[in-house]
Order: sequence, then structure tokens, then C-alpha cells
Amino acid sequence: MPVTQGDTRRSILDTAQRIMSRKGFAAVGINEVLYEAGVPKGSFYHYFNSKDAFGEAMMRSYFGDYLADMDRILGEPGTTSAQRLMNYWQNWRETQSVDECQGKCLAVKLGAEVSDLSESMRLALKEGTTAIVDRLEQAITAGLEDGSLAVDDDARTTAQVLYDMWLGASVMAKIHRDITPLATTTTVTRRLLHL
Repeated sequence: MPVTQGDTRRSILDTAQRIMSRKGFAAVGINEVLYEAGVPKGSFYHYFNSKDAFGEAMMRSYFGDYLADMDRILGEPGTTSAQRLMNYWQNWRETQSVDECQGKCLAVKLGAEVSDLSESMRLALKEGTTAIVDRLEQAITAGLEDGSLAVDDDARTTAQVLYDMWLGASVMAKIHRDITPLATTTTVTRRLLHL
């Protein structure tokens, strides 16, 4: 089966996510990504107008995949909303905090860096993280309805606090190279959801 332009574009984005999750955005050159993806150097501008446009496309691709995975976890049949939320946080612990996260932790790795470099990338990050909080709010609301959890604040505020807390804990886990902040955050999450 022939390789399509969409396949090549996706390969470039996937390769960039893996590399940049380790090195950051500014430290990675386009040539490095193209070499690792097995794509000729001269073809980059066929797929992207600029490194900025490429970065935005990479963030949108990352969040598209992330949100699809989140929807799968939060839509798991046969479990309570509270259990689905805790499964999501467990998945976070397994994929967002390790040293070699293989493209799974771009919001943690690149959030502060690209927000100062590129307005379009900052907006892609903002849209992606807002979509995550939207899904958390929906899951908390469902948990309130099915009685599997309780919150002291409204669902939106709780969702935002939880996301902010987990994002911060992931950064601290990277700084200390220790998962203790994630274990602590899991305990606090259970308290905030009255589990």
C-alpha cells in the first residue's frame, strides 16, 4: 500500500512528539525530526508553512490523541464514574510522569516553554487543556448523578483544581525524579472526590 501525504505528515508529527517530549521544542531542529521520521529534508515545507505552524499542528495532533484516549477511559462501561476518574488518574501516573514518556507528556514538557515562544502554540495548548478540564467536569457531574463521588465545590472548579494539581505534580515529579508528588496527588484527589 503506498504511503500517502497524510501518513507522511502524521509520521513527522509522531516523531516530533517523541523527540520533543525528551528535549523540548527549541532544542530540536526540523532536520533532526525529518531524519528520524525518514522524510527528505526538502519536503518539510510541503507539509508545514513554518516551524511555528508545525508546532501548532504537533500540539493539536497530541491533544487529539490524548482526548481520544481520555474518552476511552472515561467511557469505560460497567464501572462507576468515580472508578473511571480514578482509572484516568492511574493512566496519568503511568504515562505522564516517566522519564521516557514517548510523546505522552507534551503538555507537561512543553507547556511553559512554547507558551512564551508562539501564540498559536499557546492557543493550541489552551484549547487542548480546556478540553481536558471539560471532560473531567463531565465525569465529575456524572459521578454526582450516579452517587459514586461527592465534591465540596462545583464540578467545574473541582475539575480545574484537579487538572492543575496533577499538572503541577507531574512537573515536580520530573524535577525530583521521584513519583512521590503523584502519589500525594492521588491521595488528595480521593479526598476531593470523597472516595
